[in-house]
Amino acid sequence: MVVKFNSALIMVLVVSGLVVGLGTSQLYQSSFIGIQSALAQRISPSEVWQLVYQQLPDLPKENQYISKETGKKAENNTLANRLIRYHVYVKERSPIYRFDWKLTMADYLGANEVMYDTTYPGSDILRENPIEGDRAAISRLSRRQRDALVQTLVDIFNPNGQNTTNESRPSTSTTPQKPQTGGAELLK
Repeated sequence: MVVKFNSALIMVLVVSGLVVGLGTSQLYQSSFIGIQSALAQRISPSEVWQLVYQQLPDLPKENQYISKETGKKAENNTLANRLIRYHVYVKERSPIYRFDWKLTMADYLGANEVMYDTTYPGSDILRENPIEGDRAAISRLSRRQRDALVQTLVDIFNPNGQNTTNESRPSTSTTPQKPQTGGAELLK
């Protein structure tokens, strides 16, 4: 009888532990999403794309697509706008970390996750789905241009720069830099 009681007790504890663990996981996920939505409310992606083009005027706009509703060119539906919406709303990635933006760039380059036509921003409101044009535009950017785009997005979404430093910023200089020496001396 004692054996049955102990095995039943063990089974109850295991099941309750799984339920508590699952609840904690869901709590973590919902609080993480809550943090992202709070960030998105503070800095609207509809405002950010304009700041991106102010800081990177050479970034292709890719805004030649026609609106299904009006039949006119959707000038505010730009590559930067769609990139931000894809990153924040479709993939639900944090907009304040470089690594997350790098993952999104890898998606566009076909090196990370699959991008689906049906969920891509603009697919529902533009006559032609912009996904292929946007992927081509990102692939035409040099690595330096993509790094500058990523850093610009991080700087806009995280103006305090708590997770970035000047050392992590991509160099935009074309002049070769002299290698630093004497690093071991600093350790003494």
